Amino acid sequence: MEAYLDNSATTRVFPEVAELMTKIMCEDYGNPSSLHMKGVQAEGYLRSAKETLAQLLKVSDKEIFFTSGGTESDNMALMGCAFANRRRGNHLITTQIEHPAVLQTMRYLESQGYKVTYLPVNSYGQISLEDLRRAVTPETILVSVMHTNNEIGSLQPVAEAGALIKNINPNILFHVDAVQGFGKAKIYPKRMKIDLMSISGHKIHGPKGIGVLYIGEKVKIQPILHGGGQQQNLRSGTDNVAGAAGLARAAQLLYLHYDKDMERLYQCKKYFIQGVRKLDGVTVNGLLPDAPDGEGTAPHIVSVSFAGVRSEVLLHALEEEGIYVSAGSACSARKPQPSATLKAIGVKQPLLESTIRFSFSVYTTEEEIDYTLQTIYDKIPILRRYARK
Repeated sequence: MEAYLDNSATTRVFPEVAELMTKIMCEDYGNPSSLHMKGVQAEGYLRSAKETLAQLLKVSDKEIFFTSGGTESDNMALMGCAFANRRRGNHLITTQIEHPAVLQTMRYLESQGYKVTYLPVNSYGQISLEDLRRAVTPETILVSVMHTNNEIGSLQPVAEAGALIKNINPNILFHVDAVQGFGKAKIYPKRMKIDLMSISGHKIHGPKGIGVLYIGEKVKIQPILHGGGQQQNLRSGTDNVAGAAGLARAAQLLYLHYDKDMERLYQCKKYFIQGVRKLDGVTVNGLLPDAPDGEGTAPHIVSVSFAGVRSEVLLHALEEEGIYVSAGSACSARKPQPSATLKAIGVKQPLLESTIRFSFSVYTTEEEIDYTLQTIYDKIPILRRYARK
């Protein structure tokens, strides 16, 4: 059988999403910038998509901007705000375990003269609010903190961080990378003092190549793409109508049975953790001390270190049996350096090179988990014997 347990990398598109996108691409294919009826029709899909997402986030549809995905949303938020607010200061704050789309953008901004503070995390992958408080200076213009870590599933205290930042200085902008969190948690930017928030379509059973950046109406930001002036002159480029409509439809479907689906995901996570712990030499990363079955972390991500087995070897051994997983973040899986997230939470060598990420979706079945666990039980002893030779 086949078991796809790499849903943090990408998800299967909902059939309803594929049907809607096919209709738009094959029948209602106009350019929304065109003035004729085909264009007006396409613009209607865009408007409807923005309204749907705005309702789910409890924001204005004028604050929803479509991008090519989470990476562009993160880049647009960080660079656009840094450049637009440079007269107020040149200090930025983020964490050591952000996605490369944030960390590499911060490195770029450092090369442009900005100062960046990288907050450490504890062994559970969470920042300290006191560290955040101490990091803020009169020069701080933006703080970027991810909602859900893409490798270990740790959740940051986003609402508390937002309140803290705004109490210190209401002019400091707060960006949240919610690419792994949106659809797995109900996130309301205005209630949580979030000024900018990144979302990606293919993490929520929508299409690849489409994302969202929520930008609060009072945020001072400048575009990083220039051209036709689409989307209020903030994000030029021909609108991806099918992608936008597909992302909005996927989000709408996720919220239809949200509570039931989240409960089921947590059951999958608990079941898998209990099963994998039956093996010796196994460490489940990022769990809270009073929640050994994964409560208080993301419902869909489990990071497991298997002592004595290199992650690439186990990944391909599982692949041979039709089981698909990741050795960390999919965006950096082809790069040889150890995971910054695992290093930040204190994972020691050689476990840094022996860690696999399993991630579930609403399509994941107990049968798939049982098959995966039995395959792991069968493979690990053999792989460990080979490794010792």
